[in-house]
Amino acid sequence: MECKKVHFSGHATVQMFKRSILVEDIETVLKAGTIIKDYPDDTPYPSFLILGFIKSRPLHIVVSTDEFGNCYIITAYEPDLAIWNVDFKTKK
Repeated sequence: MECKKVHFSGHATVQMFKRSILVEDIETVLKAGTIIKDYPDDTPYPSFLILGFIKSRPLHIVVSTDEFGNCYIITAYEPDLAIWNVDFKTKK
C-alpha cells in the first residue's frame, strides 16, 4: 500500500509499544503486506486489515486511508493462533 504520509493513532502507538512493534515494522508491512479484509464503510475513512511478516513474525495492521493518500494506523498486533487459522488470513 502506498502512503504519502503515515499517521499513528494514540491507540496504535500504545499497542505498538506494548507489543514491541517498531515503526519500521509498520512501514515494511504497508509496503509488502497483503490486504486480507477491507472495511469500505468505516468512518471517517475506509480501512483495511493487512497481513505482513517481519522475519517470521506475522503482523496484522489495521489502516485507513484518506482521499489524499495519507494512511492512518489504527492498531497493530500479532495474530493469535487461538483466533486465526495458521494462514493468519482467516479466523477459525
